[in-house]
Amino acid sequence: MGSKGGPLFTMATETLLLFSRHRFFAYLLFVLYRNLADCQQFIIPFKSPSDCGADEFFDISSLSCSRCGSNQRQSSTGLSCICQPGYKTTNVIPDKVSITCEQCPTDRPAVTKDGFGCVRCPGTLSDEGKCQCPPGHILVERDINGNPLNEARCEACNSNSPALSVADIRGDRCERCTSTFINSSCVCTAPNVPAGGLCFPSGILSTNVNPSVNYAQLKFSVQSAWFVENLYSSSAACLVYSNLTACQALGNMCVMNMHSFGGLSADACGLFNTVYRSKAALSSVQDIAYWKVDLPWLFYGDEPGLASRVLQTDPVPTVFSFRGRNKNTDIELLAAIYDVRGEFLRWEQVGGSNLQLCPEPATKQAAAFSFGTAYQESCDLLVANLIVSHPEPLFYDVYMDLGGGENRKLLPLPTLVRNQQYNGRLINQDNMRNWYLSRRMFLVDTLSGREKSITASPKVIRVATSVRIRFQLVPRTQEGQIFPPLMTVTYTDVPITDINTQIVSVTFAMDYEMDQIEARTKTDTALGILGGVAVLYSLLKTVSWKRRISSPIIDLETMLKFLLFYSGDLANVFFVVTVGTGLYWLIFYKTLKAQQFVSVLLPLPSQEEQFATYIGCAFALKAVQFLHKLYLQVTVDIFLIDWERPRSKGNRTVQAHGEAKRDPSPVSIWRTYFVANEWNELQTIRKISPTFQIMAVLFFLEVLNFSNLALRDPWATLQRLPEAYTPPYSLILRYGLAATLWLCIGLLQVIFFTVFYEHFVEDKIRQFVDLCSVSNISVLLFFNRCFGYYIHGRSVHGHADTNMEEMSNNLKRERESLCGQRGLVPNSDIQTFQVSINNRLRLQYDRIQDSLSRRNRPSRLMDASTANLSDLQFRAYNTMNHFLGSIIDHGHPDMDYMVKEKLMLERVIGMEFMEPSDKSYFYTDEAHSFSNVLFYGNEATLLIFDTLFFCVVDLGSQNFILAAVLTYIEQMLFRFIRNTLGRRNLANKTLVDQRFLI
Repeated sequence: MGSKGGPLFTMATETLLLFSRHRFFAYLLFVLYRNLADCQQFIIPFKSPSDCGADEFFDISSLSCSRCGSNQRQSSTGLSCICQPGYKTTNVIPDKVSITCEQCPTDRPAVTKDGFGCVRCPGTLSDEGKCQCPPGHILVERDINGNPLNEARCEACNSNSPALSVADIRGDRCERCTSTFINSSCVCTAPNVPAGGLCFPSGILSTNVNPSVNYAQLKFSVQSAWFVENLYSSSAACLVYSNLTACQALGNMCVMNMHSFGGLSADACGLFNTVYRSKAALSSVQDIAYWKVDLPWLFYGDEPGLASRVLQTDPVPTVFSFRGRNKNTDIELLAAIYDVRGEFLRWEQVGGSNLQLCPEPATKQAAAFSFGTAYQESCDLLVANLIVSHPEPLFYDVYMDLGGGENRKLLPLPTLVRNQQYNGRLINQDNMRNWYLSRRMFLVDTLSGREKSITASPKVIRVATSVRIRFQLVPRTQEGQIFPPLMTVTYTDVPITDINTQIVSVTFAMDYEMDQIEARTKTDTALGILGGVAVLYSLLKTVSWKRRISSPIIDLETMLKFLLFYSGDLANVFFVVTVGTGLYWLIFYKTLKAQQFVSVLLPLPSQEEQFATYIGCAFALKAVQFLHKLYLQVTVDIFLIDWERPRSKGNRTVQAHGEAKRDPSPVSIWRTYFVANEWNELQTIRKISPTFQIMAVLFFLEVLNFSNLALRDPWATLQRLPEAYTPPYSLILRYGLAATLWLCIGLLQVIFFTVFYEHFVEDKIRQFVDLCSVSNISVLLFFNRCFGYYIHGRSVHGHADTNMEEMSNNLKRERESLCGQRGLVPNSDIQTFQVSINNRLRLQYDRIQDSLSRRNRPSRLMDASTANLSDLQFRAYNTMNHFLGSIIDHGHPDMDYMVKEKLMLERVIGMEFMEPSDKSYFYTDEAHSFSNVLFYGNEATLLIFDTLFFCVVDLGSQNFILAAVLTYIEQMLFRFIRNTLGRRNLANKTLVDQRFLI
């Protein structure tokens, strides 16, 4: 058994192993194939029904073209196959594609209308291989029980009374003819005129009508197939039989022709006017003179000035309110909708997508009908989609729903068609007096541009690319009343080239406006009055400047100086008026409590252009003033008077001609360098932190969303839902918000700096005055030729070039009042003065200054490390130091001065009444007005300039962040320029090496 079972077992085992090995490889191949299949990219060719040939159909399952069977051709839809002419269908498989066609026998060559049988014709065959009967006959292919006939019959319809029947449009049954035919027969016999299935008496209307549609933008006309087929019949049926749908259809064709007409025209609007005049004696509809019986209301009238009377005479009996129990912000509009054939379809609430072509969410579209919210949505639409979605135009008569419960009332919305023409001239482009108001509009017309047939592709389409509804507030109303709204429509003619690539831009907008004449008059009045005051103030500044330069002559320089002063003052006038205007609108429009009933509305963007001009003028003039002041600051004359004298002890020994000589120790220059460096650091300090200013403004505008207050709606809400509609920004509100916020933060910084920081932390201006006293250095500045500032820094201890111990003792003596006071005048602490010097003193100063700045020394543009001062300049420096010191010490009787206080009026107007002819005057100045030669003393100018720069950049870019970045760059740039030029001027005027000005 074992010997017999061994081989069998081995063979079986090997067979199993081989079978398992084969299964393993098969499984491996399956896995690999599956992985490859998972990684495969599936790509199919694109095919459409139009790509299939005449003997092919489009298979909707495989999305490809498949070949029809024998004796078959493509159906009209392109989605199936039908038998060729002369072949009948013998069987149909449920997939409606696989059919079998069999040729009809010669004794029955025609195919029945259903395609399943063959029949002998009593007359001729059509191109489709089917029987056709003469006019007035119907084709009969089956008996009364439905059995097919071997020979078809043509049965004549009895057109005589009492049958009065004719063949229907399909030609397979008789039906009664219309009542427009003669009562005894359905035949429209001459001289009657058949048209559109109707019979009209001759002579009532010329048959020579103009079925063309004028596309004025493209400068050509199209013989519209729709107009050819329906214009005469609709006109005649409306004129003769007062057919309501025919009258509506005629009106629709006039609307498709842009409501345009001429004096003697047989086009759509000319025919409508012919019918309108024929019904002039009839009564009006709804007591509206322009709405005649049986006709649609298309025109208001052609009397001059009618538009202004309709739009600006009687308020709408509806009150709008933003708050309170009577809150009403909903705009209810209704539209009566008609199809192109004149059939009334329905009443429809305006909203959503009926007047808005842009596919926006319903929540955004609903925002258009919230009173006071400036709404505008624009988008680009594909022409192919418009042709598919609007095969025929719909026509809208828009009304405003006034409510009233059971006695519901409607107010028709006047329509202004910008494309309307009269005798080839556009008539709705000028002022309101020449407008022709109309009614009824459409959105998309793809029908009138079809030439050969109404089923052909359009040669051109017409789209309402701009639909704007304007609401105007009644002037001086306190009850939220408005005039009748005006709907303005602008159509665009689009020639068809490639519908799959052509796009059309469309816009729907809701505008709100009020009469701005009063506001503009008040603004101009304020500008005129304040501008006149600015002229007087600038003249006063010019007179003061002439006195301060000791020049009585009025020359070209004087005129230029007046213009420079006037530019700054006029800039302040524009700034005050524009900020005040922006703040007014911000408060009275955005604050709900201010408008329980609507009393003010924002100016339209077109009405804000003048305001933008004022802002531009303010910025340009302020820039001129800023650059003028910058130039004066970097060219100011300055000299540091060193009161330190050599001490007797500690003299050094020098050799002179072989003999020893005792020479006093030289006075150290380090105190002068130190004071000059401190002055250099003061040149660009400000009362605000520019970095904090920008960050704070951005925090409020962008983080806390204060920018939402500038949106063109009446809601003062900072947070908005992402899906909610966001109105456009108002230029006036945006400017008013940004300027007010910038000024408020800046003023708060100035108040904090002057009230708290300078009192409890450090006051760098006063510290500099103290430093001058401790250093025994006085500072003399000339801002004008004969006017400037003096800081008296003469030490009460006589010396400041000393050691630490002596310095500490000196300061202790001052604290304990054991020495004199620091003031220029005995028993006085006043150290700062405004200086008005006479001409003699200035001439002497200039002579010495010329030696200091003589051209024989290296160029001022040369690096300070390479500049070597000459002995002549050293002597000139010492001479200037001695001369100015002696002036302060009353050492020159012919150039003496007197100390006095300014009168209050002199301080207010900034001019000295006393001319320094014999003596100079030192006016006490506890306000430290020498800071006028620094950024510190011109904070108002800098703050206004930064505000205007920020606002101008923002209004140009509509981006607060970009405006903040550019404003910061502007601040740093001018700070760098002021530092660089100021340091160079300081080095040139004081002979302090620039390397010590750090």
